[in-house]
Amino acid sequence: MPTTIAVRGNAEERIDPELGAVSLSVSASGAERENTLARTTEAHERLVAEVRGLEASGVLDTWSAGQLRVWSHRPWNAEGKQLPVVHEARADLEVIFNDLERLGEWVSEVSLRSSLTVGGIEWKLTDATQRSVQADAQRAAVADAVEKASVYASALGLGSPTPVELADTGLLTAQPLPPPGVGVERVFAMRGAADASGGASPAQFTPAQLVIAASVDARFAAETAGRVR
Repeated sequence: MPTTIAVRGNAEERIDPELGAVSLSVSASGAERENTLARTTEAHERLVAEVRGLEASGVLDTWSAGQLRVWSHRPWNAEGKQLPVVHEARADLEVIFNDLERLGEWVSEVSLRSSLTVGGIEWKLTDATQRSVQADAQRAAVADAVEKASVYASALGLGSPTPVELADTGLLTAQPLPPPGVGVERVFAMRGAADASGGASPAQFTPAQLVIAASVDARFAAETAGRVR
């Protein structure tokens, strides 16, 4: 009876990011609603005009601006006394750069403005590159599974393993172990984990490489080397 060998193949591909998505917001607060709204609107319009200029220069992949939001609240002081009404206004933007050097220069400039907050930077790949690198990682994960299965088969004195099932991690069909005394089938499992996160802190303008990970579950069958069927 063939021996079943179950393994998990893992792989990582590392690549420099191509895009940087900057999250920003302009905001203001004050006792006068109209004044607060006017200051935020002015800062927002000035920032949008600047972003349009960046777009025209070709350093942006895309950008988007959220609607201006206004709300009011009455804060409490340390003594538990409710203070007068404070009005708040805020508008968010996301600017995605394809020129990472210009990204660093621009963020350094705008982060000094009192009305503007840089929420963070997310490092990304273009869709085409993401698909290509992911495919490379998946192929490498399959190769890793085949190599692991071959090592186990060799250690048991078995012939080359033949693939029986292959699936994304967690999708392989369950296969219960045989009850005691029935057959000689042995199941070996190998598990691992891969880190697919990437990115950097808002102040880090030279990002680390992104890690694109893939893992697969595979089941192989192997028989004693030289066995005649």
